Amino acid sequence: MTSTYTDLPRLMSLMTGDEKHGPAATSTLDALWVLYDRVLRVSPETVDDPGRDRFLLSKGHGPMAYYAVLAAKGFFADALLPGFGSYDSPLGHHPDRVLVPGAEISSGSLGHGLPLGVGTALGLRAQGRDGADGPAVWVLIGDAELDEGSNHEAIAYAGAAGLERLHTLVVDNDSATYGWPGGIASRFEAAGWSAATVDGRDHDALHEAFTAPHPGRPHAVVARVEAKGW
Repeated sequence: MTSTYTDLPRLMSLMTGDEKHGPAATSTLDALWVLYDRVLRVSPETVDDPGRDRFLLSKGHGPMAYYAVLAAKGFFADALLPGFGSYDSPLGHHPDRVLVPGAEISSGSLGHGLPLGVGTALGLRAQGRDGADGPAVWVLIGDAELDEGSNHEAIAYAGAAGLERLHTLVVDNDSATYGWPGGIASRFEAAGWSAATVDGRDHDALHEAFTAPHPGRPHAVVARVEAKGW
């Protein structure tokens, strides 16, 4: 049984604890919902299908919204949510791909999700699955992850390699230490990416940016949300 967007606050409220990283989670909620509800070609029935889209949560230290959306879409029962972070729960403070149905990677250490996304896109290319109708690879990172050098190496490589099926969603809540002249999107554009910046709470704007054509180039969407701590 699946739920709707209006049920997400209830699902989120089921997860409690001192290490829930609430702002990190809520900043991603709308963008995650639009992806899973309107963009990603993956479902509980197709999690092992070679033709599925891949979603990689690099921002793994705030997985509550991710878990809520997966539960809402039927990847696992919402009865698991109250156990979030407990010793015997599959829903840890960082997602574990072996334990969480639908999770493509185990994540939490900032800066490694986008490099894994590049590797995934290259693997699909090697299999001949990188055509316009092939599986899309989506990676969600936080703006503070751009403090990590590994992401900039991944950005530079993906642009030069023309990894068209690679998409990066940057949730920007003003957590980055350094920032970029001209905004985050300019960093991706300088490396040959297609990029757009949108209101991270506007579902239609997110959907339009997520589905914008970008032939021959990887695509980045910067979702601006309220600053962390507000």
